Amino acid sequence: MGNQNNAMTSKGIIQWMDQLRCVVERITYQNTINGFTVLKCAAKGFNDLVTVVGTMPDTNVGAVLLLQGYWKVDAKYGRQFSVETFEEVLPATVLGIEKYLGSGLVKGIGPNYAKRIVNTFGVDTLSVIEENPEKLLEVPGIGKIRVERIKKSWADQKEIKNIMIFLQGHDVSTSHATKIYKTYGNDSIKTVQENPYRLADDIWGIGFKTADTIASKLGFGHERYERLRSGLIYTLNKLADEGHCYATREMLLETGSELLEVKTSLLEDALERMISEETVKTETLDDEHGTAIYLPPFYYSEVGTARRLQMIAKASRILQVKNGLVGNDFPYDPAQILAIETAAQSKVLVLTGGPGTGKTTTTLGIINAYKTASASILLAAPTGRAAKRLSETTGMEAKTIHRLLEYKPTEGYQRNEDNPLDGDVLIVDECSMIDIMLMYNLLKAVPDTMTLIMVGDIDQLPSVGAGNVLRDVIESGTFPVIRLTKIFRQAQSSRIIMNAHRINKGLMPDLSNGKNTDFFFIEKEDPEIAAGEIVELVKSRLPKHYRIPSSAIQVLAPMQRGVVGATNLNQMLQDALNPGGDGLKRGGFLFKSHDKVMQIRNNYDKEVFNGDIGEITNVNLEDRELTVKFDNRSVIYDSTELDELVLAYATTIHKSQGSEYPIVVMPILMTHYVMLQRNLVYTGVTRAKKLLVIVGTKKALSMAVRTTVINKRNTLLAKRIKELLPKYVI
Repeated sequence: MGNQNNAMTSKGIIQWMDQLRCVVERITYQNTINGFTVLKCAAKGFNDLVTVVGTMPDTNVGAVLLLQGYWKVDAKYGRQFSVETFEEVLPATVLGIEKYLGSGLVKGIGPNYAKRIVNTFGVDTLSVIEENPEKLLEVPGIGKIRVERIKKSWADQKEIKNIMIFLQGHDVSTSHATKIYKTYGNDSIKTVQENPYRLADDIWGIGFKTADTIASKLGFGHERYERLRSGLIYTLNKLADEGHCYATREMLLETGSELLEVKTSLLEDALERMISEETVKTETLDDEHGTAIYLPPFYYSEVGTARRLQMIAKASRILQVKNGLVGNDFPYDPAQILAIETAAQSKVLVLTGGPGTGKTTTTLGIINAYKTASASILLAAPTGRAAKRLSETTGMEAKTIHRLLEYKPTEGYQRNEDNPLDGDVLIVDECSMIDIMLMYNLLKAVPDTMTLIMVGDIDQLPSVGAGNVLRDVIESGTFPVIRLTKIFRQAQSSRIIMNAHRINKGLMPDLSNGKNTDFFFIEKEDPEIAAGEIVELVKSRLPKHYRIPSSAIQVLAPMQRGVVGATNLNQMLQDALNPGGDGLKRGGFLFKSHDKVMQIRNNYDKEVFNGDIGEITNVNLEDRELTVKFDNRSVIYDSTELDELVLAYATTIHKSQGSEYPIVVMPILMTHYVMLQRNLVYTGVTRAKKLLVIVGTKKALSMAVRTTVINKRNTLLAKRIKELLPKYVI
């Protein structure tokens, strides 16, 4: 066990500190956020493996650790060694070297190649890789390409280790340290020392709080301008995550003062400097609300969206459609006829309505009307699933907005004001999902002469990103808006559709079940029992009865947390549907082949976007990579990028926007009470195409139906449009 030293623990209790030298045999648990790790280690003098616990980020199987800490007895887990400090030393034995290399530490060396290399070079293996890597060509099966990968990976991990040692003392997780290295390379330590708040600006996943912790450890002053600036930007970004395009000056200073724990007067000085440097943009509101403070991208997007809508609405049409109903024999409803005729004569039109009200039929009527005039028609939607559905219903090609705008990772949108879209009419579906920044980029590419038709359900949840574009365009009163309300006869046989409209009117849905219904309610009050019921439904009962695979069933939860939240349900469903097997661990998830996963941020380099669902088709333990298939496209993720993915057997209703699933299972219990509101449940119900099963209580469902809290988003788009264009009168 080594020496004992008299020392003070982090809790201020004086104890004898022990030293333990051991080899990591197994990693039982590792938290990628804070680095807390539970290891099983082999140590001299111990017959059984020793349990070691403590903050030890980026520890690998086979690593030799020199630990300082204390022995303790945990009531549940028994005797453990609690680590205060640790140092990693290179393994000395052949077996230790083999485990070390085979742990995934170095790309290009998995367990098989580790065995071959160690068989060839024995105890000299690490010095060969370090000093003479070309000798690896002597190992059977290793060629020049793999040697180059090993050389690069070894150099990278060495540099990352140096950065880890520096950052470890500043509460930085392994995943963040890796991202810091990828962003700044060998300048990482220098950059962090000069201004740690740059991390929050430059690196996705590192927020102000992490940067602030690092800065504090480095001795950065509490009142330094860099800190105040970063804190105010963080506050504005947090508000944008909640859907707001701006913060009022009073709101920003109050929230910022609380976050930063400084006087408001200090923040006012920092804000004035930010305004003068144009780090933020301002807009005068009315006397009651003072000043709006924007981050520049949201300001320019909002101003630009209003301006582009004005220019499109005012420009002359090249194409003239004399009679919108020419060539259409379908018996349209009066509101549909009005929509088709208005679309034939307008430059900008909004078509909205709930399920079963004929939005698709009306859209087809508009398309046919323009086809009679030989118009060139473009179709688009915000997500891949929504675009695919639009293609299926129209028989025409529909693209995601990003694909329509020919987005290239390093260059941005290729279609813009200098290279506009080609066509006469653009029809965009699922417009309730479009945030202000995406709308501005779309409108920049729409030529003034083009007709723009926006289709969407105004009663669904608003966009995940900032803004409330569809609602603002409608509320401006500037453009023709056709709202379809009549539920057509063929839709009246669907209890999903009828109940969605009942919910939207504040009425309890029909929960009578029945043999031929497509809407079922299963009463379960206990969250544990409800979670078990959901797993059983997805695993066996629904697939057996409806003869479909479990993958066609989507569980939609009101929130992430709790027993019947998406996170726990994902774990239970993965255990039931895809048990066993190896995978890559990240952020509390184990990602394995055949797992259903969701992308949780826009990644323009990979062309995958927030909410996209795919299936893991390959896990490469040797190279620490996995492949995800999204629709018909395969995307490779490095192990450091896995925080962009979550399991998606269950997901939140918010993340399901724009998607439809054959069968939806949705828990609605009182444990979800903070999220129970009408538009959330309405959105969840309308995601089901063929069958919906609600598991929960009538009390919780009733609460959701009665609650109509619409969180007002800070946006001036409607006001800006009104100032530029006159009110539209039908």
